[in-house]
Amino acid sequence: MKLIDTHCHLYSEEFNDDIEAVIARAKAEGVTKFYLPAIDSTCLEGMLALEKKFPDECIAMMGLHPCYVKENYKDELKIVEDQLAQRSFAAVGEIGLDFYWDKTFSAQQYETFELQMQWALEKNLPIVIHTRSAMQETINMVKPFAAKGLKGIFHCFSGSYESAKQMIDMDFLLGIGGVITYKNAGLPEVLANIPLEYLVLETDAPYLTPAPFRGKRNESGYLKYIAEKLAEVKNITVEELAAVTTANAERLFK
Repeated sequence: MKLIDTHCHLYSEEFNDDIEAVIARAKAEGVTKFYLPAIDSTCLEGMLALEKKFPDECIAMMGLHPCYVKENYKDELKIVEDQLAQRSFAAVGEIGLDFYWDKTFSAQQYETFELQMQWALEKNLPIVIHTRSAMQETINMVKPFAAKGLKGIFHCFSGSYESAKQMIDMDFLLGIGGVITYKNAGLPEVLANIPLEYLVLETDAPYLTPAPFRGKRNESGYLKYIAEKLAEVKNITVEELAAVTTANAERLFK
């Protein structure tokens, strides 16, 4: 069985002491690739160092996360632009809109998201989207770019069927993580009606740990619990689920 973790922050300080063991455990569970989303310039050194250390497994993205769009956002965007010009990345991400904690820089978030989507389109790269308390606003921003051929993933999807339908109508994928294992999440009912061809797996490690490990640090080896739950929802074997979601990820990330 081959799995791909399409979204994990393995460069985070939570993994400083045991990253080799974390990756070994994940590989033992069939996880073959780890896609690393960028947050802002402070994560860059660690992310690229991890990619260099595990060049066959860890693959970096480049982008400015909406929660890190602050007073210095133009400086941060310049770093993203320079990195995208210097070397290849798997995707532009994670990018998007987040109005959950703070709306102080909402106008700048819109500007930053639009600019990064334009860069992705120009470089023929997919995007990886973070959206929180801004679902419809995010979808509305993506629609004109999707019409021009932009592809990507709505990471950590936990929305309604109506939102999911809009995403797949744009030919975007839904990133399914630990939330699917939570009681009362409502996500299994939504995903039962979404074609498997639009789903990929992710952990968002070290965050959003699936049951039965909720409350502990998440890691990529726990992807199998997400796969098992989604297979149950889809009424197929976990091997079938792994094959399709892995193929979906490989197709998007080329």
